[in-house]
Amino acid sequence: MLRPMQQLSIEVECEADGRWLAEVLGVPGVLAYGATSDEARKRALVLALRALAERLEHDELLPEALLVMLDEP
Repeated sequence: MLRPMQQLSIEVECEADGRWLAEVLGVPGVLAYGATSDEARKRALVLALRALAERLEHDELLPEALLVMLDEP
C-alpha cells in the first residue's frame, strides 16, 4: 500500500525488440509498453493513476496520502 508522501518513480528501459517498457515503482503490477520512452512513461502513469483511484474507491488508500507532482524527463 502507498505510504503517506511516498514518491513514485518510473523506470524505463528499451527491450531487445525495440519497444520501451515503463514500470511505476511502488504500485505493483503497473507496467506499460510504448513505441517510445515517452509513450511508455505516459501509459504507465495512466495505469498508476487508475490503480490509485481504484484503491481510493475501495478505502484502501487515504486521500491525504496522495500528492501528485509531475516532472518532465
